[in-house]
Amino acid sequence: MYLIESKGGAISCMLLALFFLGTWPAIMTLTERRGRLPQHTYLDYTITNLLAAVIIAFTLGQIGPSRPNFITQLSQDNWQSVMFAMAGGIVLSLGNLATQYAWAFVGLSVTEVITASITVVIGTTLNYFLDDRINRAEVLFPGVACFLIAVCFGSAVHKSNAADNKSKLQGFKSLETTSSFQIETNPANSELAKGKAKEGTAAYLIELEKQRAIKVFGKSTIIGLAITFFAGICFSLFSPAFNLATNDQWHTLKHGVPKLNVYTAFFYFSISAF
Repeated sequence: MYLIESKGGAISCMLLALFFLGTWPAIMTLTERRGRLPQHTYLDYTITNLLAAVIIAFTLGQIGPSRPNFITQLSQDNWQSVMFAMAGGIVLSLGNLATQYAWAFVGLSVTEVITASITVVIGTTLNYFLDDRINRAEVLFPGVACFLIAVCFGSAVHKSNAADNKSKLQGFKSLETTSSFQIETNPANSELAKGKAKEGTAAYLIELEKQRAIKVFGKSTIIGLAITFFAGICFSLFSPAFNLATNDQWHTLKHGVPKLNVYTAFFYFSISAF
């Protein structure tokens, strides 16, 4: 299997991962706002993820002098690590599905701030102790504390946004029975010209609600925050589970059985999403 053994290569992979982490939420949010159900988007995601895991396992997982490779590990007695990898895949899948609903209720920006911050706070803490405290706590945890503060600010922003939207929509009792004529002639929207509604206005919020797959008008703000926090907790648990799968810190494998390589762990990780 192919291994990256330099710090430069590892940092490059981290930057590439951050790029992808910053793009997929926006794309998935766009599909939901255009009427695609989260269940269908999730199915597309899991199928693609599994195909990628298989391709990577049979290429990068097989080349190079490092052993054991992917195919060899499929027949080894490593079910304990496999279970950890699959558990990580399950919680990540639950987090992904919950996040799609959180985007609708809370909004993309607030959801990402809260879920990412919870992931860093809980995930970093768990991995710190799993890895036998190899990192300097005085450097690591002040950064974690900043993310904890971000959770509080994100929650406050959501509360403010919800109050703002409620005030804008006071003149509309039911989105299902609100016509375009009512939107344009409503006193709150008299400044709007005919055509596409301006973002952030009541007209825009109503047209978006009519088009999107998840209807959120009239729902409690607590529901949105609860889904967001649940997604963040799920995201925070997948990396410690994957860490246990590949490093066996709890010594669950039998003597002489090699630890799962990242390609095999990712393969089982992706299977569990179904």
